Amino acid sequence: MSSFNPLKILHIDLSRELPSIHPVPDIAGLFVVFWWQNIPLGHSWVPLSELPMSPVNITERALTAITPAVESYLMGGFIEVSTSTDSFSGFAGDIKTLTEMGKPLSLLEERIALSFKASKAPSVSVIVCTRDRPAQLARCLGSLQNLSHKPDEICVVDNASRSDETCTVTAGFGDVHYVYEPKPGLNVARNKGIRQSSGDIIAFVDDDVTVHGDWLDAIQGAFVDLGVMAVTGLALPAELKTQAQYLFETHWGFGRGYQDKVFGRQFFERFRSRGVPVLEIGAGANMAFRRRVFDDVGLFDERLDVGAAGCSGDSEMWYRILARGGICHYVPTAVVYHYHRPEMEAFHRQLFYYMRGHVTALLIQFERHRHWGNLRRMLLSLPVYYAGLMIHGLLYGFSGRKSTLKSEILGCLSGVKFYLNQKQREKCN
Repeated sequence: MSSFNPLKILHIDLSRELPSIHPVPDIAGLFVVFWWQNIPLGHSWVPLSELPMSPVNITERALTAITPAVESYLMGGFIEVSTSTDSFSGFAGDIKTLTEMGKPLSLLEERIALSFKASKAPSVSVIVCTRDRPAQLARCLGSLQNLSHKPDEICVVDNASRSDETCTVTAGFGDVHYVYEPKPGLNVARNKGIRQSSGDIIAFVDDDVTVHGDWLDAIQGAFVDLGVMAVTGLALPAELKTQAQYLFETHWGFGRGYQDKVFGRQFFERFRSRGVPVLEIGAGANMAFRRRVFDDVGLFDERLDVGAAGCSGDSEMWYRILARGGICHYVPTAVVYHYHRPEMEAFHRQLFYYMRGHVTALLIQFERHRHWGNLRRMLLSLPVYYAGLMIHGLLYGFSGRKSTLKSEILGCLSGVKFYLNQKQREKCN
């Protein structure tokens, strides 16, 4: 494996005086996230060769990166994902535009805050499912303690840890509720957390994330619209120190952009015949639901996600919500920072289980709803996609994005086998 230099992550608040950026030894470049106060607006990859950067250079980078988000805010605040997710056109900026940008964004922020205050804030239970990762759990819980507004309840679900360290860490945070679930499986743990919690809103974060200070405000604010059944948010990388973390972020990252998006019936119907791309809605590391959703569509399918098929327990739930006519809302101001797996071996294993879970979810979605687009995606779209990558790899080499193809393809095949084995067990029982 070739040597890899890490990337430094830099957060720049455009409402403040812009700095100059100077080269840092032993890095490959920068991952720069642009904010307006607490509103994330875009990011840019800056190679080492472009450093140093002056405030003028940074302004030019920022204007390119934030244009889609700023346009969507100026045009009404969110995009209803239906026929197109392309950004609006016609916005052009310079340093004067950048300095004046705070006016519409501040007005938008004030309008959101006023509408939220005018409504009764729903109570929120935050659930963190974990297994044998006490250090990550402590970091996650520490960030939840630093929220600008505290949730009504924080619940740690210990999913069959082999030591008592998870319990010990949780006990160090006196107001955190500890629940033990002896049966392994992330969706098993999620369902236990739902049953043991009491909030009107059930929010989930993974133990390998930290949350932004205003994360809970953004989650609660999104549920002011009574039609919204599920909310997801932006997941930014917490570090990019290894090649595995870089590859994950560039090809598999949890970020779904900086535009506020609503996924509803139009989105579902547009893609139903081809397989609804529910993974576009967000990531299970940062999601929330109205409690009554679980009465309407059921709990998480325990055949899916870590400890079972390997993934897609979150997206299968979003699929069910959309199929019932519900709305999912992606809110980029609900920010978490995710620590990607640093080792290549763990990264390959992760992608194997991602694809195994994805294929299993497609079969479960067909089983549940008889929407043929799920089978089309599994039997046509995925094979064509991977055939194209394989041909490109044979011609130009299996590096970068193509370095994980074996793991992914084996994962797809394993997903079919896993589903059929589960159906066979059901028959035997």
